[in-house]
Amino acid sequence: MKKSILTFVAILLIASCDKKEPKGNLHITGNVKGLKEGTLYIQKVVDTALVAIDTIKIDGNSHFESDIDLKSPEMLYLFLDRGVSNSLDNNLMFFAEPGIINIETNLDGFLSGAKITGSKNQDLYEEYKKTTSRYKDENLSLIEKKFKAIKSKNLRAIDSINQLQDLNMKRKYLFAVNFAMNNKDHEIAPYIALAEVYDINIKYLDTIKNAMTPEVAESMYGKKLIQYINTIKKAN
Repeated sequence: MKKSILTFVAILLIASCDKKEPKGNLHITGNVKGLKEGTLYIQKVVDTALVAIDTIKIDGNSHFESDIDLKSPEMLYLFLDRGVSNSLDNNLMFFAEPGIINIETNLDGFLSGAKITGSKNQDLYEEYKKTTSRYKDENLSLIEKKFKAIKSKNLRAIDSINQLQDLNMKRKYLFAVNFAMNNKDHEIAPYIALAEVYDINIKYLDTIKNAMTPEVAESMYGKKLIQYINTIKKAN
């Protein structure tokens, strides 16, 4: 009886040793509904290029998993290689952070149908995009009106539209700065400063930098923002 118990315990210990430990601090799960065959790549920006950090083969099962060693929260990309075309519609941005992130999407609406959960920075980024889409829509409307004014050679209308475009851009930039300030305890703050308003007056970038919490200032985007501001100041 003792031997049986010892043997059972030994088997349990061996089985537990055989279990694969997670490769990193970020576990990504997901599903691309409708995808029967293809390749998914988890990518990150290195210098100015997108580099694959994990490759996932899809063969019959549209569910996928990936373990990433993430040193700091950052924007990653889920790229779908359909084997036909590599358009922008195949690259899904998501703000990754340590923990568990789930990505649910489908083959037809890879970007538009995506639902990403498990990342606070991602939630904030989606909130940001929802508001800034209004400014983009307004600008597109103004571009259409400007084209018609140019076609009819209406100089007064062109001048008026130019002023409206400038005002719309200022509103967009001020919203971005305020959003970063209101979320100074998340890595989305320096990311917005670098990706959305990098060419704004240096005083606004300084304001975002000074508002960042110590933890965010030590993050990848926090350090990049500080370095970027220092570079601008040295150049002036």
